Amino acid sequence: MAERLLDNINSPGDLKKLSVDELPALAQEIREIIINNVASSGGHLASSLGAVELIVGIHYCLNAPEDIIIWDVGHQAYAHKILTGRKDKFATLRKTGGLSGFPNKYESEYDVFTTGHGSTSISTALGMAAARDLEQKNNKVVAVIGDASLGGGMALEALNHAGHLHKNMLVILNDNEMSISKSVGALSKYLNRIITAPAYNKIRKDVENLLSRVPRFGFRVIRSARRLEEGLKNLLVPGMLFEELGLRYFGPIDGNDIAAVIGTLKNIINMNEPILLHVVTKKGKGYSFAEKGPEKFHGISSFNVDTGEKTAVVDIEKQDVKSEESFTKAFGSKIIEMAERDKKIVAITAAMPEGTGLDKFANLFPDRFFDVGMAEQHAVGFAAGLAKAGFKPVVAIYSTFLQRSYDQIFHDVCLQNLNVIFMLDRAGLVGEDGPTHHGAFDMSYIRNLPNIVSMAPKDEEELKNMLEWAVSYDKGPVAIRYPRGASYPSRLSPSASLGTPFGRSKNNLPINLGKGELLKQGKDVTMAGIGYMSNIALEAASFLMNEGIDCEVINARFIKPIDMDLIMGSILKTEKLFTVEEGVISGGFGSGVLELIIDKIEKHIIIKNIALPDKFIEHGDRRALLDKYGLSSKKIAEAIKKEWQR
Repeated sequence: MAERLLDNINSPGDLKKLSVDELPALAQEIREIIINNVASSGGHLASSLGAVELIVGIHYCLNAPEDIIIWDVGHQAYAHKILTGRKDKFATLRKTGGLSGFPNKYESEYDVFTTGHGSTSISTALGMAAARDLEQKNNKVVAVIGDASLGGGMALEALNHAGHLHKNMLVILNDNEMSISKSVGALSKYLNRIITAPAYNKIRKDVENLLSRVPRFGFRVIRSARRLEEGLKNLLVPGMLFEELGLRYFGPIDGNDIAAVIGTLKNIINMNEPILLHVVTKKGKGYSFAEKGPEKFHGISSFNVDTGEKTAVVDIEKQDVKSEESFTKAFGSKIIEMAERDKKIVAITAAMPEGTGLDKFANLFPDRFFDVGMAEQHAVGFAAGLAKAGFKPVVAIYSTFLQRSYDQIFHDVCLQNLNVIFMLDRAGLVGEDGPTHHGAFDMSYIRNLPNIVSMAPKDEEELKNMLEWAVSYDKGPVAIRYPRGASYPSRLSPSASLGTPFGRSKNNLPINLGKGELLKQGKDVTMAGIGYMSNIALEAASFLMNEGIDCEVINARFIKPIDMDLIMGSILKTEKLFTVEEGVISGGFGSGVLELIIDKIEKHIIIKNIALPDKFIEHGDRRALLDKYGLSSKKIAEAIKKEWQR
């Protein structure tokens, strides 16, 4: 086999040994590695393919890690990982113990920040540029941000501040959606070829210095010249917004043309001012299926490279069965059914119509669907306005991303006591996307706010019932959390059957405020599960039954308010309580139970909270992570048995 160019690239320093003419071939090799490995591991394919040439160009012109590169979100940074000494480990991408799917500061010195949320890069880059100047260093600081992330409030605030501070930093806007006509693009390319040239900028400063020495008229001429330059750029270049914020704007250039990227970067990299370089890339570049369907290949599971079709194997134990309805699909179908009956129902999401199950709602009710982009804070404030005007807004956002709008939940919704419904998809552990995407904190950050009701369904049918109840509830906001996928993580063995299919309660009692559900009677131990973990508790109870330990299992349903009558009644019988939740232990469901019963029980009663530890959980297979952190049915059973035998 002929040696590849990439075989000799173990750091960005090795990259500089190649000529510019060799770089397109290197980009193709990188692209092949990304496609073949993501086909096996899953991941963010389309955006990473589109950014290959841009990343090669950035590392070719900069001197990382001395020069700092900060990625916004980071799902486009696979080529960055490959070029920074991780190509031999790339096959472990998103696997337990392997490479993270996002930049991770614990993984490489080239990953300055661990990132996974949008709109953050310009703020952190500006902070590092300010620190560099305070320490009188001269390294470069670059923030790479996508067009979707640029719409977030934090990014716009950072741009405004960057222009004000006038720090030497480069913001690269990676635009993979905006189409630019050939005429405008050609004029822009021509103008920027002139104004980014070092000779132009040297002459510009020399002329300004000369004119400033002319008595009385010098500065007036300079102002007139600048107005002329700005007027021409305003006419021909779509970047005056950034110029008005105080950043020099260059572009748009073809981000998939390595020579153009390198030529432009070399011309602007030494300008001592804040600069925004606008590059246009093609999502899915180099893989026809991803180019045709970039949304499908944005984040994808394993697939067949030749056909582009998913190849996920049905695993009975993992319950990855297409016939089963997932929580997301259950929400999507139920809100459509309800919206057909109630014209006051509106749906809001933040750039996730497909991921949250609202894509069909958007097609059926376009006037009542609002995708606000990657702007969760605005989504919540916007929902508050709709609720105040008498509508019934349903805000569907992943648990980890709703964290970004915490102040709006407090100030705009809870403080006003408005009837906004929050649907928190991907609550709990999400697996391979890791700590930036796990929904481990929502029970803690929502439970402590006044006026809000917080709930979690054990299965898809209960989710539908909760949504129906929440829309009819008119006394304040409601949050409903639920995990990714379907409600059945594994099967009970026939010998362990409790008489009902695992996770299915025979009755599915109607939803009443603050009322839980008794799933199984028992006399020795009480297990109070919340949401999906009630299923795990049932399975743990079956294992314990084989050990002669009879568990009572409660599906609490409500995180706030908690059904203390049901729980206290069970504790008085068993004198042993174990709460089970797929959330961080600090301030979660179990903490709420303890707060309410601590002064109502005898000292000899055993109480133990089983939850995720007070730490950020790494990426890996979701089932393996649950087991590692004591939340699999067997580990729960072991913990209870150990306590029982003390």
